[in-house]
Amino acid sequence: MAEILLPANKPEDWRPYLGDPVKHWKTGCSAKTLAYCWQESDGFPKEFKTVFDNAGTPFAQLVPLLILPEHKVALPGRSTASQSDLWILAKTGRELVSITVEGKVSESFNKPVEDWLRKDSKGKQRRLAFLIKTLGISDSFDRSIRYQLLHRTASAIIEAERFLASRAMMIVHSFSPTDEWFDDFAAFAGLFSITPEINKVLTAKTARGIPLHLAWIHGDEKYLKK
Repeated sequence: MAEILLPANKPEDWRPYLGDPVKHWKTGCSAKTLAYCWQESDGFPKEFKTVFDNAGTPFAQLVPLLILPEHKVALPGRSTASQSDLWILAKTGRELVSITVEGKVSESFNKPVEDWLRKDSKGKQRRLAFLIKTLGISDSFDRSIRYQLLHRTASAIIEAERFLASRAMMIVHSFSPTDEWFDDFAAFAGLFSITPEINKVLTAKTARGIPLHLAWIHGDEKYLKK
């Protein structure tokens, strides 16, 4: 049963849950880098703690309760779930926060929505309509936005509703020395009329009654060598 979870004792325990355990598990790539960083951290990595402290209330006291690697969230319209690199249920005071984390090094955010729609179907149209409604964005949004950013962010909101969390957050944890693909993240943030900054928590909007936050956090590059 999917509800039964096993603890990870070392970074390699994350590997079997990757979409491709051979192709995706390479030194210098996001999956392995992320696993070593988080497995060796005491709760949130130090760069997360710094960003949250700088954000002030309510994030300064944020602590993780559950950290689930390769967490799948079902979406309507197609059989493929959204598989977040990490999903975190965190707590600050009396509030719960649902956080999806997307790890990156040099990997892109996959296809723009316009390319994802090239082989159109009723299922894809249904899924896109669901994502638009969940995120509370205009259905005339720029289709050059990366599809992965839409469903990763929607996953944070979906899980916030499921676990009765009062906030949702999507974070890109980038280990790229040049913060590659930040421009794509900035374009996505523009859907919510905000201009992101590296290592800063921003409030996007309230979606489905839940405050939504976005952040791009630069990771410790030492893990690129693991």
